[in-house]
Amino acid sequence: MISPDILKTYEMTIGIECHVQLATASKLFSGANNDARDKAPNSATNPIDFGLPGMLPVLNRRAVELAVKAGAALNAEIAEVSRFDRKHYFYPDLPKGYQISQMYYPIIGAGFVEAPLEDGTMLKVRIHHAHIEEDAGKLTHQGSFSLVDLNRAGTPLIEIVSEPDIHSAEGAKAYVTELHRLMTYAGVTNGDLYHGNMRFDVNISVAKLGANKLGTRAEIKNLNSFKSVERAALYEFERQVELLERGETVVQETRGWDDASGKTSSQRSKEDAQDYRYMPDPDIPPIVFTKEEIASIQSDIGLLPNDYRKAFEPLGFDGTVLNAILASQHSAQFVYTVLEKDQAAARRLGYWLQLAVAERLDEDEDVQQNSVGFGAESVIELSAMVEANELSSSAAKEIWFEMMRTSGSPRAIAEEKNLLQVSDEGAILVIVNEVLADPSSAQSVADIKAGQEKAIGFLVGQVMKKSQGKANPALAQKLIRATLGL
Repeated sequence: MISPDILKTYEMTIGIECHVQLATASKLFSGANNDARDKAPNSATNPIDFGLPGMLPVLNRRAVELAVKAGAALNAEIAEVSRFDRKHYFYPDLPKGYQISQMYYPIIGAGFVEAPLEDGTMLKVRIHHAHIEEDAGKLTHQGSFSLVDLNRAGTPLIEIVSEPDIHSAEGAKAYVTELHRLMTYAGVTNGDLYHGNMRFDVNISVAKLGANKLGTRAEIKNLNSFKSVERAALYEFERQVELLERGETVVQETRGWDDASGKTSSQRSKEDAQDYRYMPDPDIPPIVFTKEEIASIQSDIGLLPNDYRKAFEPLGFDGTVLNAILASQHSAQFVYTVLEKDQAAARRLGYWLQLAVAERLDEDEDVQQNSVGFGAESVIELSAMVEANELSSSAAKEIWFEMMRTSGSPRAIAEEKNLLQVSDEGAILVIVNEVLADPSSAQSVADIKAGQEKAIGFLVGQVMKKSQGKANPALAQKLIRATLGL
């Protein structure tokens, strides 16, 4: 194990390539179904996907439009002319013997992503470019043999290539998290990480602090979670530092990540570009756009994460609440809709959404099915009941969770669960007098009169107990003070 002091003398440098599956109905060059989830192997295919002789690809226009939208989310320029190339290599899940990609004239040029870190600062990561390409199939290894499934072959992707601007595992996680938000908010991808809608290749090198040259990089392939990106970067940093400290060299290679063991392992030496023998694809004409066509395609992109951050600034959310809201585009839009009508309700909604995430309520099947069953007016009604002291904060939380499960009316739920708070001064005063007359309260009364303010908490608690939790605690405290002449 490398000591923390030695680790502090090295710096990691990370660049990330992200494959984003485009949310099209069909594949990039064929009419086969683009959604292969839960389908039998080799059933979501077409003769074009099998690379059969005489089969000519036809470019999916929708895939190109989604790539143009992705460019807007990446703050990048869109090329008015882009072209496809053939990337040659032999692999059993690539029946043509080449992959159709964009090497020399990609559709998306230089851009940038700004990702928020936990300390509130923003990490700016430059985008080198992003290009359209088709995915290969999938190999399943079973002992001494492997099975080929071409359901994924021809799936439309964009590959987003970042500059090596990231220097911490936290930064890597923040970047891929924000990239996922950008691509899903812009409607570019469904963003299902479990089914590989976005996959991250992390390139990491290590060098002494202040060095004027980067170290030899290793590439960790096909990570499909934000946490895995962070853990893999941390492990690989320590692995490379340990090699350098022993006087050994870091090999440029592709490595795999095992989530269970938390370790990377060597897979193959890293290929150079010339190994792929790129050549222009003769079957696909260039993509040609005017500036007006690009603007038209990008015109219907809705609010992106930073747009919501700016809109929510008056609400004063901390990073935890903001991240819980932005984790779901639906949640962000919901808070924004409420904000346009009632700022106080929007602020409360943000905290209620954060509570649902913290208690993992979003994983409850009933909640997933019914969480969109009520609108802004129900949230505003619940907030108004809190504002009017009809509900305690804990009661409001209970009602909120029940609303997410059943989409019921806040007031109806409050009445059904007997959660409405009593704010009738006369009724609470009767209880206050009973509590103050009880011998068990004598010491607390004496302590309060002696200036020990905390002692009033016992008396308020007794009022709440006698009222079965229905008394307004703030009003109870006010009446206790008035009765004691304070």
